[in-house]
Amino acid sequence: MSRLFGSVRARATLAATLVVAVALVAAGTAVLMSLRSNLIGEAGTQAEQSARAVAAELAARTPYDQLSGLDGDDRPVQIVDRDGTLVAASQDLQRIEGTATTEVTPRPSAPDDDDDDDANDSGDSGDDSGDSDDDSGASLAPGEIGGGTTFSNGSATIDGDAEDYRFAAVDVGTAGGGRLTVTAGAPLAAEHSAVDTTLTGMLIGLPLLLGVVAGVTWLVTGRALRPVEGIRREMAAITASEDLTRRVPEPATHDEIARLASTTNETLAALEASVERQRRFVADASHELRSPIASLRTQLEVAAAHPELLDLDGAVEDTVRLQHLAADLLLLARLDAGERPADARVDLAAMAREEAAGRTGVTVDAEPVEVTGSRGQLGRVLANLLDNAGRHARERVTVTVRREGARAVLAVADDGEGVAEADRERIFERFVRLDAARSRDDGGAGLGLAIARDVAVRHGGTLTAGTAPAGGALFELRLPLAG
Repeated sequence: MSRLFGSVRARATLAATLVVAVALVAAGTAVLMSLRSNLIGEAGTQAEQSARAVAAELAARTPYDQLSGLDGDDRPVQIVDRDGTLVAASQDLQRIEGTATTEVTPRPSAPDDDDDDDANDSGDSGDDSGDSDDDSGASLAPGEIGGGTTFSNGSATIDGDAEDYRFAAVDVGTAGGGRLTVTAGAPLAAEHSAVDTTLTGMLIGLPLLLGVVAGVTWLVTGRALRPVEGIRREMAAITASEDLTRRVPEPATHDEIARLASTTNETLAALEASVERQRRFVADASHELRSPIASLRTQLEVAAAHPELLDLDGAVEDTVRLQHLAADLLLLARLDAGERPADARVDLAAMAREEAAGRTGVTVDAEPVEVTGSRGQLGRVLANLLDNAGRHARERVTVTVRREGARAVLAVADDGEGVAEADRERIFERFVRLDAARSRDDGGAGLGLAIARDVAVRHGGTLTAGTAPAGGALFELRLPLAG
């Protein structure tokens, strides 16, 4: 059960069904209340019409036994005087509740009898609904019908048939200043029948409609989530096989799921490239480490057998080469791990002069420019650029520092043969050494320029290769100005 409702499909279906159920119950309740109110109002109008018809006959001094509203109609009618005494009632009335009196046997008198025809004040009619427009405080002239009507709900039994009724009470003035109250009822059977029929229809239709909503939602969400399941299965297969060349299917729907699949494939492509880069890095590092280690081991073995043949300078050179290579690999590992540079302020002009000091043929033309970053890493970039320029320059190397808008530019130029345009990006790859440089390489592993560009990117800058004014190589480091 927990697994079922743990799915997006099940939760979406349940949520949609609940929302529709709440909406339907609220709408159904409103419809039932409105229907009941309208039908009760209609029954009240009918009861008021009946009561006023009898009151009009009383106003015309019609005797009780000749009143048309008391001739056996299925609508109960009562006429009471001011004291609440029943003076007339419809024929076959056996029981009544909800009116001014529960009496059904009248004590008749002439409608113009001053003693018995004084009407009962309709404010004492015992109305249980409070729904009244009565003007009982005003006296009525003989033959005058009161403008107010008092409504109430009750029941009555006529000729053995018991029903619920809506009662309306109207006052009428009699000769001699008396008052009578006429109460007539209209049956509520139509209201009960309509409400019951509507409620039954709702109780039957609501579960069926909810079932349709749940089924449609289940099918629609299943269809919408089918590509997601395909993506999940393919990702599980990729994880199990460790084959990063595989890609997840991309639906042709151009929606969020299609964009998710596209982004997933882009992530897989980047991951594949990263893993391949790491594999090449490990292979190249192993190859670069193998040569100095083998050379050093050979020299030590020869020295152990023939101490007089020990090439101490060669052993020291191989050890230094290993030390530099290990330092380069460690720095690259930190950069690949996302190490953030420091936030120190670095004066590029001062750094250029420090790095150029002691190097033959290097001149510096620099204006004070400050950037934010790691002094050690930026110094390593400049040192790598100067080492590279020194290996390829004929006579001189020039270092310049200047401002260009919101960026600082540090340029290193030499007067060597330069870099072919086709190789100006390839030289920044790891362990890449151009064929023309191999014969003059003094032990570099092809990591210097790769490290320089990685450091530049980590500092929010760029490192590019071009042609120097003297025809050699020109490397320009561009970094955001401090502050």
